[in-house]
Amino acid sequence: MRRVRQGRRVPLVRALPAPAALAAFAASAAFACAKIEPPPGGPRDLLPPGLIATVPESLAVLPDYSGDVEFIFNETVSEGNSPNMGLGTGDLERLVILSPTTKNAKVSWKRSRVTVRPAEGWKPNRVYRVQLLPGVMDLRRNRDDSTRVVTFTTGAPLPTRHFTGMVWDWATARPLRLALVVAVLLPDSLPYRMLADSSGRFDFGPLPSGEYLVYGVVDQNHNNQFDRREAFDSVRMAPDGSAVPELWVFPHDSQGPHLTRAAVNDSLSATLTFNQPLDPRQRFSPDAVHVLLLPDSTRVAVASLLPKEEYDSLYKPPPPPVDSAALKKVPVPVPPPPSKIPTAARADTVRPARAPLYTALYVRVGEAWHPGATYVVEVDSVRNVNGAVANTRGPLEIPKAKVDTAAALSDSSKSKPTKPAKPTAQ
Repeated sequence: MRRVRQGRRVPLVRALPAPAALAAFAASAAFACAKIEPPPGGPRDLLPPGLIATVPESLAVLPDYSGDVEFIFNETVSEGNSPNMGLGTGDLERLVILSPTTKNAKVSWKRSRVTVRPAEGWKPNRVYRVQLLPGVMDLRRNRDDSTRVVTFTTGAPLPTRHFTGMVWDWATARPLRLALVVAVLLPDSLPYRMLADSSGRFDFGPLPSGEYLVYGVVDQNHNNQFDRREAFDSVRMAPDGSAVPELWVFPHDSQGPHLTRAAVNDSLSATLTFNQPLDPRQRFSPDAVHVLLLPDSTRVAVASLLPKEEYDSLYKPPPPPVDSAALKKVPVPVPPPPSKIPTAARADTVRPARAPLYTALYVRVGEAWHPGATYVVEVDSVRNVNGAVANTRGPLEIPKAKVDTAAALSDSSKSKPTKPAKPTAQ
């Protein structure tokens, strides 16, 4: 349609060539859809997305179930930056633990819903557990820190079994934060998985009745799966037990330890460092270690080979006595009651039942090291934590004696003969 003015037709909008018009339209559309922003004005939304329903409801019995498990929120949630492609690497996929299966679940984003289903489909007569971990965010990056669990059956009886316990990192003798807990139902080897809390504690259930192997795992790659080479500990639980004994996680190496470094401590001792934690119950007689002086392989007498604590108690001087009068002047702070201490802080105050693992032993010899010499240290039948044994050896380099340059210059000046004074002319 054209408008006529003073006998001449004037177009309302100047016509553009067809390719240019299409390009301009595409650019404006892309700019308009590039980013979703809240409408201007009004109070800023600081609330995380809230869960309003789940499908199905927890503890439902649904034979021949074929739908998805759905977590429904009160607003649109973020899909994240990494897409969910069934590989377990998507931002939403990493927040879902589906049991019992060893495959990655199919996780989909549908605006205000997160849907989950197993890659192999729902199996009949099983108890399924779907855990949504903390981390779901809305479009304004508000993060939900709650965990949600949906448990239902596809024809099996309703589950009633619960496990409670605590996972420790034996290398540090500290609670293992967010440890992966795997309860394997026997004899079918169905793995149920969850994460412990920030203090290493877990309350796992409800689960089907039966006998279980319960694992505590260091999930190094954060894929919520128990992979080979990951440190773990396990315990067998009878059909009627609920309190799981403490799980002390440690690496399970099939090969014995090897000496990686030997370094001098003082004139009579050296530290031997190994490539993996050693069995804390093993003790060595002096005959189990051989120290040979090169190049003739002359054997050096060994007094002891001990862990650090025992070595220090034998050879280190005791600390100076404490000034009791000074202690009386220092006020002793009154600790708050346990109910006032955060959960993570209370975990640090829990006294471990075991000492930390160690990777070093201290050898002490009967004669002083020779400065600048090279020794060979051999240790027989050294054992790691899970019992693998190896004989190992390595070099020990002794630093050369340090020369006091100032003293040497002083001595050399004293030893130089003094020149006679020249006779003066008369």
